Amino acid sequence: MPHNRIYIAMEKIMGLIDAPFTPFKSDGEVNYEPIGKYAQMLKKNGLVGVFINGSSGEEYMLTQQERINLAEEWIKYADQNFKVIVHVGSTCVKNSRELAEHAQKIGAFGIGAMAPPFPKIGRIEELVKYCEEIAIGAPKLPFYFYHIPAFNGVYLPMTKFLEQVDGRIDNFAGIKYTYESLYEYNQCRLYKNGKYDILHGQDETILSSLVMGGAQGGIGGTTNYNGRELTGIISDWKKGDIEDAKEKQNFAQQVINVICNYRGNIVGGKRIMKLIGLDLGKNRTPFQNISDSEEIKMKKELEDIKFFDRCNII
Repeated sequence: MPHNRIYIAMEKIMGLIDAPFTPFKSDGEVNYEPIGKYAQMLKKNGLVGVFINGSSGEEYMLTQQERINLAEEWIKYADQNFKVIVHVGSTCVKNSRELAEHAQKIGAFGIGAMAPPFPKIGRIEELVKYCEEIAIGAPKLPFYFYHIPAFNGVYLPMTKFLEQVDGRIDNFAGIKYTYESLYEYNQCRLYKNGKYDILHGQDETILSSLVMGGAQGGIGGTTNYNGRELTGIISDWKKGDIEDAKEKQNFAQQVINVICNYRGNIVGGKRIMKLIGLDLGKNRTPFQNISDSEEIKMKKELEDIKFFDRCNII
């Protein structure tokens, strides 16, 4: 065995990990002060970790130093039951590798990277090479590819990706799968008898993937404010309470229907955090923030589905 290679045991994640928003001050600077309260809220509501500096965290609007500072702040609240995974993807592989090195240095559980929005990756070999050059920066940490083609247009077959990455990246752990194809999700999950950790990334279809044997672990965005209900889907499924699980999944879809009226989770969802008592500020440019009148309308739509009786408790 070559001496320059590191082989690590891969732990499969059980439970739901949250993709947190990045808090900003009124002047647009990152606000690190709420993160302690934020972490405690997530723990209280059943989340088992965070996937920081990802799409919900507006990663491409953050500087390299801000991403480093956020990782150092979140890691303060990591423990045996609360994992911190750092998203390190960027349009500059050198920057990504440096962020990976930093994540390993501070003791993160793992790292992840989505494909860059530019230049667009069009071949599996390009994607494997991109992941390989990043993962080498943290050889002792599990590396997860973050598959979210709606953000970067990389609609490559993930089963073929697994075949090509298998045995090439020693610390490759799996995929954060945020795409609508439950068929492909399940095929990835079944690859080589479940060799890799395929983390479910769509809060609207947790129950559907459970039926196929998946979603034992996942990473969500609406878990920020609806984590109690979403973790409840898995709990109900395990107990055999299928009707309760269906009701919670349908409620989760109602919540998603509301945020879709207000520019989605990154914008609408972040404003919901203010409504439940944890103001994380506005979004950075070029996101179009919710107006005060839109906030009032969104709150009314959430009240109509009795969201505030079931949402996360601060």
